[in-house]
Amino acid sequence: MAEAKKKTEKEVKEAVEAPQEEVVETTEVTEVTTAEKEAATTKAGKRSAKAQKEAEEKAEKEARKASGEETEKAEKPKQKQNPPKSQLERKGKKYRELAKQIEVDKEYSLKDALELAVKTNPAKFDATVEMHVNLGVDPRHADQNIRDIVVLPAGTGKTVKIAVFADNEAAADAKKAGADIVGDEEVTKLLEKGTLDFDVLIATPAMMAKLGKYARVLGPKGLMPNPKSGTVTNDVAKAVTEAKAGRVEYRVDSTGIVHLGIGKVSFGAGKLLENAQAVAGSIKAAKPSSIKGSYVKAVHITTAMGPSVKVAISELQ
Repeated sequence: MAEAKKKTEKEVKEAVEAPQEEVVETTEVTEVTTAEKEAATTKAGKRSAKAQKEAEEKAEKEARKASGEETEKAEKPKQKQNPPKSQLERKGKKYRELAKQIEVDKEYSLKDALELAVKTNPAKFDATVEMHVNLGVDPRHADQNIRDIVVLPAGTGKTVKIAVFADNEAAADAKKAGADIVGDEEVTKLLEKGTLDFDVLIATPAMMAKLGKYARVLGPKGLMPNPKSGTVTNDVAKAVTEAKAGRVEYRVDSTGIVHLGIGKVSFGAGKLLENAQAVAGSIKAAKPSSIKGSYVKAVHITTAMGPSVKVAISELQ
């Protein structure tokens, strides 16, 4: 009887423990399956964990696009941008107040334009008065590359330092005329050092051969003597006198505009008008015969830091 009872208890115990064993076996199968999956995942390539994660993220993104979430984000209202300021609005308060005296669309006579330019000068220093003439020329053509020299009756208002590269006799004449540096030796020493301590260099034709090796130094500074500018001449005394008196050279830029300083604000409108008329006469005389249309397209007068005044083109026709 005791043996039968033990046997029964043993069967009951086995019956109770049987499902647990099955669960354990199932767990083991699950663990093996996960291990197999991990073993199947490579460290790199399309089967790597990183690649699979990126693929899942891409799929989620595509799903959001399809649902319209991305469209809603893109349609967010943009921030309002202020319109860009005009050139006048970007200027200082003093400049804007002075500019009110000039009528933008009006064309002034040369005399009135110069008076306005002097009146509306905002600078505290003695500013240069500039004349800008837009010509209907094409500088790429040799005959339309306008270039000339003009002597301003009232001068330029600048102290011009002149060097003369000439032999002893011509150097003596240049010294009497007021040249600051004279003689071939004196000028050569400066050129050797690279010290261009002068504003104008005048030379005689016979001495030009010696200046050839300094062309790379003088050329970029605009100091190389040139017959067209009157700085290569046998009459060095006359050239020095004219340079001191206010001789200036002008030339159109690549867009066909002549930019030239015609004096200082301290000159007053009267002297500035004399200089401006001299420049206008020179530009009219330099008109090429090949020009068929309008020669002078626009003229403006301004100070170095002041507003621009439009001049009637009839003044230069």
